Amino acid sequence: MSGGTQSAAPPLPVFTVPSLAVRYLCAGQKHAQGPHSLPCYAVGMTAARPLPRLLIVEDDPGIRDYLQVGLRYEGFEVDTAPTAGEGLSRYAAAGADLIILDVMLPGPDGYAFLRDLRSRTPVPVLMLTARDSIEDRIRGLEGGADDYLVKPFAFGELVARIRTVLRRSRPDIVELARYADLELNGATREAFRAGRRLDLRPTTFDLLLFMTRHSERVLPKQIILDAVWGREFLGSDNVVELYMGYARRALGDPPLLHTLRGAGYLLQERR
Repeated sequence: MSGGTQSAAPPLPVFTVPSLAVRYLCAGQKHAQGPHSLPCYAVGMTAARPLPRLLIVEDDPGIRDYLQVGLRYEGFEVDTAPTAGEGLSRYAAAGADLIILDVMLPGPDGYAFLRDLRSRTPVPVLMLTARDSIEDRIRGLEGGADDYLVKPFAFGELVARIRTVLRRSRPDIVELARYADLELNGATREAFRAGRRLDLRPTTFDLLLFMTRHSERVLPKQIILDAVWGREFLGSDNVVELYMGYARRALGDPPLLHTLRGAGYLLQERR
């Protein structure tokens, strides 16, 4: 503060991981301070319904950081631990709605972690590991894991599996995304605007759900392409413009989706 004028808030930091640059907007974290920080609640949720909390137990710092940033961007609260012992301590201290577990950890491995965990709690576990033999998968699932995904993996598939496990274990978590008069239900895949049901293609629904979860943020075309079509998509990025057109026509007036030339797309109500 100088001369009665408030200094401008610093720009939000951008974290970059392979094919994914995201703005980290969770309040209470060291990189999200000041007037721009947002509470860790999904679009349309209230403080009584916090984000689903994930705990990642993974020793590889590159994979751990990639998952942490990407899953936060997908609407989860995320904690991490590099070892089985630290993972158990983190869970005892803060809990979790689901644990993502690597097998090949230093010290006690993922199977030992799972045995210890299952003696204490039925919290869901998704094993994410390079151990890809049928015997390893059977060992993990029979040892108490709720799902098993082999590395290398598609990030979109991981997110889908997490949400599927959470729907089974936490039916009280309703996948609703709301903005202005738009409401989308990720579980039933229904969409409404001002009470009017929208007839959407499956990909148009996915696009609107993603945009609604990140409303009032400028999203570059590549971010949208990676999130909705997947990083393995080999087609033209013009597909984003095509489906934005479908979404605009389905939403009708007043417009909610806006194009910012050279920057990306924005879901915002303009009065």
